[in-house]
Amino acid sequence: MKSSWWKTGLMYGIGLALLAYVVWSNWTGKDDQPGLKDALNRPIRALPFAIAAVLCATNTFLTFVRWFLLVRAQNLPFTLKAAVRLGLVGNFFNTFLPGAVGGDLLKAAFIAREQQRRTVAVATVMIDRAIGLWALFVLVALTGSTFWLIGDSAVRDQPNLRLIIRIALVVVGASLVLWAVLGLLPDRRARVFNWRLRHIPKVGHSAAEFWTALWLYRTKGRVILTALLMSLVGHTCSVLMFICVVTAFQPASMPTISQHFLLVPIGMAAQAIPITPGGLGVGEAVFKKLYTMVGQQGADAIWGSLGQRMLAWSFGLIGYIVYLFMKKDLPGTVRQAATA
Repeated sequence: MKSSWWKTGLMYGIGLALLAYVVWSNWTGKDDQPGLKDALNRPIRALPFAIAAVLCATNTFLTFVRWFLLVRAQNLPFTLKAAVRLGLVGNFFNTFLPGAVGGDLLKAAFIAREQQRRTVAVATVMIDRAIGLWALFVLVALTGSTFWLIGDSAVRDQPNLRLIIRIALVVVGASLVLWAVLGLLPDRRARVFNWRLRHIPKVGHSAAEFWTALWLYRTKGRVILTALLMSLVGHTCSVLMFICVVTAFQPASMPTISQHFLLVPIGMAAQAIPITPGGLGVGEAVFKKLYTMVGQQGADAIWGSLGQRMLAWSFGLIGYIVYLFMKKDLPGTVRQAATA
């Protein structure tokens, strides 16, 4: 326990130090480039921030519903209220623990306590996270290819953006091939593989349960597609939220919408790296680099990341307070949900 607190404290120290360096090095600006303090001399508009807050709330709620669908697809007794309750505490720790998966570990532990098929319950959290991350590549591949094909100059004239699109297309294409190959696996082979996993010492039962969960999801194509579509809507909300936050500071210029749909998902993925709490400092540095890559002001990207972080912190804290006042579902309610 002491070691865990020591590591968490160290990561907080690294995050705060990195954030302080990013803010300090960009406060006054240089080489005729405006700094962070220059944005404070402009009136900040409240309406874009309000819209960003609505988008943030929408994305957060969609993640709860998506997880609920994935859990129910495994025929586990679960309710939407329970998904919201555990999702709120998971979102809180995702925001304040190093990286963006710490809350998922706690959420997996909580749902495992309330289910008999614990491995399958934990697998739902892992699958949910995998779909969310995969949807980032899908969003970049779909939007980037569309803007490229219609001749959007903001994408066509940027070699770096075209490279990002190509990488996303390769990742999406390879994953679709693997998914198709898994679908060709006969049911008999799947059961044999399950039987072999169960004979592995110590971890065999858990590995077999996880494989069963994966196999069941492969046969639940509509559920996976629905979860993917919900993820795409949620990520779109995140992109628009970032645009709204930057717009609130009234920058002289900013990347186009098409460029934001390629840049923001990269920044979101960078913040998920388990280096600092919630990607503190890492997100600001990455977003600045992405903005300067397309010839825009890095200070505006830093303000956008900070504003987005303030919204995430606010919703995380409010959500945790709501979680403390929410009660667990009664056993009868859960049984009714299982038979619904």
